[in-house]
This record gives sequence, structure tokens and C-alpha cells, in this order.
Amino acid sequence: MVLFILCIKAELDGVESLSLLKNTNLCFSVRNPLSDYETREKIVFNPSETLDQDDGDREPAHHFAVKWEGSKKYSTLIVLDEEGAKSALKKVNKKSKRGKGGDGEVSLPRNVTSDDNGNYVPVLAMECRGLEPYAFHPLGNEFKVTSLGGSVFDEDVDLSDGDWGEYDEENDAAVGINAFGTKIISV
Repeated sequence: MVLFILCIKAELDGVESLSLLKNTNLCFSVRNPLSDYETREKIVFNPSETLDQDDGDREPAHHFAVKWEGSKKYSTLIVLDEEGAKSALKKVNKKSKRGKGGDGEVSLPRNVTSDDNGNYVPVLAMECRGLEPYAFHPLGNEFKVTSLGGSVFDEDVDLSDGDWGEYDEENDAAVGINAFGTKIISV
């Protein structure tokens, strides 16, 4: 099991927070860590739904599965909820303190706030077996924006072009997100 963290950064203008919705489709590209050429581009799954499994299946419930060429078992991806992420990160951070690798402490996934402008923030934790997510592709409906005035924008927040803008009529202010970027780290 390897833990992967999706991190995002953005310049927030008139925005209090940017958050990843929990019940919407997410799009990633994944690869076989044992092969240079085996990839699956732009796979889509919903983190609030797990795949159906057979009664005798010993694997935990997962959100995506692929069987690589020549493999007997499925490789799986599980999006961790808050408790699962907390437990997994606790194990990882404990190992890194003992000198067994890691980039230091990794924090829990959370919302991006106006204090984070331009810095990468962990927003999603994934437990993967036999596959590596290497790219995130915004689809245009997976984010929620809360303005500094408290207005919520949770429809048509499309960051696929790297920016988004809207007008907060309640507070008579422009809101926007610029320089949106993502990275996936392995911990």
C-alpha cells in the first residue's frame, strides 16, 4: 500500500476557501509502477461510490480497479475519508521520524484558504495498491468556492483552464482563482 496525496495551489482573489467536493467525479491518469508503458489516461471515478465486489473478495472496498497485462490481481485505488487519511498519515509520519524515508511530516487533506495563496495544500488522500496516480484533470464540477463575504459557488467552478472568475452579487465583489496548479506526491 502506498499513500498518494493530491495537492493544489492557486492565487485566490476575494475567496475565503477553495474545497474539493466529496460526491463528484474525479479524473486522474494512472500508471503501472512496474512498467514504463502501461498507463490509463483520464480514468473517472466518484469517491462517494465504491465498486461492486464478489462475496469472497478479500480486497477492501475500492473506488477504481485495473488489471495490468500479465497480472493475476487487480490494482486498486481507494480515496480515504478523514479518519482513514488521519490513520494512514500517522503511520507514514511515524516511519519518517524513524529515518525510513519520507519528505518530513505531511499534513491532513483540507481546504485551500486565502492564507495559502500560491502554496501547495493537500486536498485528497488515496491509498493505492499496484498503481500510481500521476496527473489530476479538472472536469469542471469538483470544486466549491466560498467568497470572503460568505457566498458559496458550487456549480460551474471550472478550473480546467487554470483560472475561474465570478461576481459575488450579495457582497458586490469580484471573486476569482488564478494560477491553479496540481501535483501528486507519494508518501
